Amino acid sequence: MSPTTEKVIDALGTGRRKTSVARVRIRPGTGKLLINQRELAEYFTIDQDRQAVVAPLEYCGVRDSVDVVIRAHGGGNTGQAGACMQGIARALMHYDSDLESKLREKHFLTRDARMKERKKPGLHGARRGTQFSKR
Repeated sequence: MSPTTEKVIDALGTGRRKTSVARVRIRPGTGKLLINQRELAEYFTIDQDRQAVVAPLEYCGVRDSVDVVIRAHGGGNTGQAGACMQGIARALMHYDSDLESKLREKHFLTRDARMKERKKPGLHGARRGTQFSKR
């Protein structure tokens, strides 16, 4: 490594939603956003999911000044989008600690605790019982 080369330090963050997990890496750059080595529009086809992913970046005004690399797995599209959103917010907090209060007021750092309810014994699902027979 030559003395003129800077060592780029990445900010890391992990986001979770339902059964989805997203590992996020943020570094100074030009605004490139990759999810599982694919572009944002290619990975998330629904506009609502795309907006959720970039919401913390746009709210903090760093959309065009950082590169984001995300590895997401588990769950479905919306769950992964929520996990990416939280992971980006957590990574931004490590990238610039002054942004924490801004991220907190919009609840980007809050984990959505809603999970699928477990199946109960004697039932067909979490709450669905057996069909009632009068005779």
